[in-house]
Amino acid sequence: MPRNLLYSHLSSHLPHFRTSVTSAKVAVNGVHLHYQQTGEGGHAVLLLPGMLGSGETDFGPQLKNLNKKLFTVVAWDPRGYGHSRPPDRDFPADFFERDAKDAVDLMKALKFKKVSLLGWSDGGITALIAAAKYPSYIHKMVIWGANAYVTDEDSMIYEGIRDVSKWSERTRKPLEALYGYDYFARTCEKWVDGIRQFKHLPDGNICRHLLPQVQCPTLIVHGEKDPLVPRFHADFIHEHVKGSRLHLMPEGKHNLHLRFANEFNRLAEGFLQ
Repeated sequence: MPRNLLYSHLSSHLPHFRTSVTSAKVAVNGVHLHYQQTGEGGHAVLLLPGMLGSGETDFGPQLKNLNKKLFTVVAWDPRGYGHSRPPDRDFPADFFERDAKDAVDLMKALKFKKVSLLGWSDGGITALIAAAKYPSYIHKMVIWGANAYVTDEDSMIYEGIRDVSKWSERTRKPLEALYGYDYFARTCEKWVDGIRQFKHLPDGNICRHLLPQVQCPTLIVHGEKDPLVPRFHADFIHEHVKGSRLHLMPEGKHNLHLRFANEFNRLAEGFLQ
């Protein structure tokens, strides 16, 4: 039976044949990184989660609904997050660079020749660094909720989320289920200290020096009601990443890709094609 006929035969008998999400671990840079994968398109897309995030907690609607004929979608858990444990998560001065190298090396280990990046929050910072440092490997990039530096205002916002017992139950529950309360609470505190260390560098620099090195087409999405990342961060990235586009979502908060998943997915698919 020709492959395409076999394929349509299987598809008609196995409703999840096309859409199933597989998960596995692969050894990369001395750790076992966990990832989820779905779709069979020629365009590889890596989803990069935020602080304490993982594929399953951060990207449900994207794993489920991004076009599986156009894209092969991979969502990874950075080291110390999700199911990429051990090791416990730590935050040395270069933790974003380390994540960027891990992410690129993971996709190379999975034999993808070139990838596009969808990076949320910390994952957006990681994506910016990856695009700047590995320009020949990154095709296109969509980022949202990211910042290239840390201000006093940011520092106060981070301090406000240090104590996870004060988080809303809706935000807390999935992470508590994933990590257990103790690891979740401890790692959140370590993250706040980790991100605040940039405040002591000149200009609060995380990756502002790398922005002019980004060569790939870049879409920056910003939720105008984001309580965690002020608008000036999106404007700064837009200004310093050559040829980038800025798309504002008036009702969007920090989790705009979950809250307005259909609108976000349409936007991302349109840009990536």
